Amino acid sequence: MSDTNAPTTTGAGSGTGTPGTRPPVVIPRHAWQALIVLLAGMFMALLDTTIVNVALPTIRESLNASEATLSWIISGYALAFGLALIPAGRLGDRIGHKWVFFTGLALFTIASLACGLAQNDLQMIIARVVQGLAGGIFVPAVTAVIQLVFPPMARGKAFAIMGSVIGVSTALGPILGGLIIQAFGDENGWRLVFWVNLPIGVAALIAAVFMLPAGAERDPNKPSSGIDFVGLVLLSGGLVALLVPLIEGQDQGWPLWTYLTLAAGALLLVLFGAWEVNYTRRGKSPLVPPHLFSHPAFSGGVVLALVYFAAFTSIFFTISILWQAGLGHTALESGLVSIPFAIGNIVAASQSNRLAQRLGRTVLVIGVTLVTTGLIWIYLALLLIGPSITNWELLPPLLIAGLGSGFFIAPNAQFIVATVDRAEAGAASGVVGVMQRVGAAVGIAVIGSVLFGNLVVTGPGKDALASAFTTAATDAMAVSAAFSVLALLLVFVLPKRVDAHF
Repeated sequence: MSDTNAPTTTGAGSGTGTPGTRPPVVIPRHAWQALIVLLAGMFMALLDTTIVNVALPTIRESLNASEATLSWIISGYALAFGLALIPAGRLGDRIGHKWVFFTGLALFTIASLACGLAQNDLQMIIARVVQGLAGGIFVPAVTAVIQLVFPPMARGKAFAIMGSVIGVSTALGPILGGLIIQAFGDENGWRLVFWVNLPIGVAALIAAVFMLPAGAERDPNKPSSGIDFVGLVLLSGGLVALLVPLIEGQDQGWPLWTYLTLAAGALLLVLFGAWEVNYTRRGKSPLVPPHLFSHPAFSGGVVLALVYFAAFTSIFFTISILWQAGLGHTALESGLVSIPFAIGNIVAASQSNRLAQRLGRTVLVIGVTLVTTGLIWIYLALLLIGPSITNWELLPPLLIAGLGSGFFIAPNAQFIVATVDRAEAGAASGVVGVMQRVGAAVGIAVIGSVLFGNLVVTGPGKDALASAFTTAATDAMAVSAAFSVLALLLVFVLPKRVDAHF
């Protein structure tokens, strides 16, 4: 019988090595066990970014939810997720990543239960925001623990596996959601979309206690730093103040408070910037290091991350609502529409890092060009075909957009981080992660406002409803395409090549 704790090795040659060959890399068995637990959590967090899209119309009917609530379900999750990333990572550095991961995953599992039990709009929004917050708490521990338990020469393999899990989880979401709702019906199906997390979460929590290392949680070469709570409050307040009127404004008819709230949000973000500068001058570690923005290319790259994710995450929000609420298709049929995008995404993501090494920034240019082409194609298809559009007309543009997304998402953060000094890479990476989630939140808020703001049903019957939803979805897709065009222009601020040390 083999020793279950025996290490595995990668690389050529024997353990003693031969002249001219690299000695094998010894990977402890517990490292692989830890990776399984970590990726189970990552799978849950990213599955919930896409699985909910196909459930939105049934949630709307079941809870008699407002149109703004649908935007909050996606935007609230993304914003809370993003805002938790940096402080959770800092907290893990101070007290150990194992128990931060465990706490976040436990809260995520409980919040998933609460989402499925929600009886009205407010309960759903609160549970969904808590779920996003919990995801942002435990996800930073995934990469941190991989860095700690895997030898340097083996980390690439671990991160490649993580990348595959990311691609599969996001691609599987709409299909799995559609299958669950189809099997269990509209009333119970959307609740089970959230409850699918429960068995995974409980199993991962039990495994985390035994399989995540407690003795190697902190990197001794990485100094611990405090958490900038004032900065976090100012940033959170500013972003929420901007998001609330963007989501609620159209539904409320843009009263005076929406404009005042937008102004307050802008003021809070200015105060956040001033606080971060002052905090840094006092020799403390800020939430967002101001000196990062002394690199113009980094500033442009951060805007790129925000704009691209605003375009990318809004695609299936629009299509899912059009397909079910407007055209009367089932949740499963709505999920199946995403298959071409999912296939393209997985295929391109598997090759993106290799192509990035060979082509440099060109792979990002190709990626955003394909996404832009796909979105413009979808816009034209909706405009010219109208309510009679089928999934076959959307197959080619969604496949193209999926390929582009796969080429872009995996390597984009690496190119943005490469615009700053190597010593600043960790802080820069955290900022990019936050801006991606903020972009997703803002994108859904804007697209939701356009979609529901232009939804005008002019008569009774299914034909009038389908026509109204198609017109509104066409306008919303035009905005998504505009975001993507802007992202394409911003790609050129990034360096042509990435230093191998980043």
